[in-house]
Amino acid sequence: MSRSLLALFAVSIAALASPTQAAEFKSDDVTVENPWARATPKGVDVGAGYFTIHNNGSAPERLTGGSADFASVELHEMKTENGVMKMREMKNGLTIPAHGTVKLAPGSYHVMFTHLTNPLTKGEKVKATLTFEHAPPLAVEFPVEAIGASGPGGGKGEMKGGMGAMKM
Repeated sequence: MSRSLLALFAVSIAALASPTQAAEFKSDDVTVENPWARATPKGVDVGAGYFTIHNNGSAPERLTGGSADFASVELHEMKTENGVMKMREMKNGLTIPAHGTVKLAPGSYHVMFTHLTNPLTKGEKVKATLTFEHAPPLAVEFPVEAIGASGPGGGKGEMKGGMGAMKM
């Protein structure tokens, strides 16, 4: 067997032996998994971040907001009311039930990055600190996916949630 084939075989075995792990950040009983953000066009000063949050504790927890060097951080909810998609800031935060999970996703709950200092660019990672009612602040890294991505890993899809299927 040639050296190059042997090297390729060794690399392949190593890749199979070390499975890809999802990004995960923990603070006390709170775990944030698979954070990601969408790239933004030049000239736009708002962006969004998404993730799944688990509360492994025996009492409810509340995500109250956050901070970042590149933007202000707010919690928002999108929902359809009387056939119209509306977005509102969640000034009282987002409750994560005891032993519960809440998903922040396009067309639903999300972290809104406002007053961006620079556009979010595909391939970069931005850091924000999430704040909670009980758990200590949690630093989270958001990989930036393509404009219109529907999830981590850069999948391009349709944004759903009342405005029909809007191609991004």
